[in-house]
Amino acid sequence: MYVSKRNSNAYFVSERRPTSTSATETCPHNFAEMLPTEMSLKIFSELDIDSLCSALLTCKLWHHIIEDSDHLWRNHCLTVQAFCQQEIDGDIQNGLSWKVTLVRNYRRGFLKSEWLRGRYSNIRSADELLHRNMCSLDVETWGEILEAELER
Repeated sequence: MYVSKRNSNAYFVSERRPTSTSATETCPHNFAEMLPTEMSLKIFSELDIDSLCSALLTCKLWHHIIEDSDHLWRNHCLTVQAFCQQEIDGDIQNGLSWKVTLVRNYRRGFLKSEWLRGRYSNIRSADELLHRNMCSLDVETWGEILEAELER
């Protein structure tokens, strides 16, 4: 608050107005509160998997929209499916949601693609893999990796 002089004999007290406004003062609501859910889903569908998982943690409304949309998770799951076809098909047949299927197979799919691209072709011992993000792979996957290594 500040005191100013209106005329020579009277003083008045008023609230000081901020000279600049912050983003929260100019836009108190997030887009998901203002847009229909379908539009929010369209925006979220443009995110990559890491960003989608971060958005899931942003606020309760975003969490609810993202968590309840199998469509968002399905699109990302289909990209992983190229590397984990059998695992994803099995999870879907067992009635797991697209999100659960993606979470179960994302790291495996990424790891498998890295092996198939030859990222680990020059590993001399298991000790070199200790500090890398590894997970179990099935026998068929190891067979594919071995075939790819033999072709190199």
